[in-house]
Amino acid sequence: MRNIAIFASGSGTNAENLIRYFNGKGQAKACVKVLFSNKPDAYALIRAASLGVPAQVFGRSDLYSSSLILNELQRQSIDLIVLAGFLWLMPESIVSAFRRRIVNIHPALLPKYGGRGMYGMNVHRAVKAAGERETGITIHYVNTEYDRGDIIFQAACPVLSTDTANDIAAKIHLLEQEHFPKVVEKIAAEICFGA
Repeated sequence: MRNIAIFASGSGTNAENLIRYFNGKGQAKACVKVLFSNKPDAYALIRAASLGVPAQVFGRSDLYSSSLILNELQRQSIDLIVLAGFLWLMPESIVSAFRRRIVNIHPALLPKYGGRGMYGMNVHRAVKAAGERETGITIHYVNTEYDRGDIIFQAACPVLSTDTANDIAAKIHLLEQEHFPKVVEKIAAEICFGA
C-alpha cells in the first residue's frame, strides 16, 4: 500500500474525488493519508475532514524556509504527492526528495496555457478568448517550474463557438473527475512494483 499526500489551495473537488476513489476501494494500491493546504479557509480542508482524512495548514515560510513540510512527508511515509489545485511551486528540496513522485493536474493541453497565473478560470477565459476549438487536461510530473514537468497523460474535449468560459470549465471538470484518479492509481502501482 502506497501513501498519498494531496496538496490543495482551493475548493478541493479533485482532492475529494481522489480520496473517495482510493480510500473507498478495498483493493486499492494506495490511500490518501493526509491533505496539506496553504490556505486556512480552503474548502478542501472541510472536504478532507468530512472523509476522515487529516489535514494540515502551512505557511510560506514552512514550505520555503524550513524543512518542516519535507520532514512531515517523510514522517508519514508518503510515497506520492498529488497537487490538486495547489498554486505554489514546490521547493527544490521536496522535488529532489520525491523525484518523479509529484504529480499535478492542469486544466489545459500543455504546453498551451501554462505558466504562472494560468490556473482555473484564468485558463478557461484564455482558451475562449483565443478561439480554440479544443482544450483538455494535462497530468504531469512536477519540477521547480510552473507546468514544465514531463507530461504523463492528456485528454481533450471540443470547444464550441457557443461555449462560455463556464461551459469550458464544466467540460474540464468532467475530464478531471474521470481521468485523474485512474492516472494517479497507475503511477502508484508503478511505484509499488518498482517500474
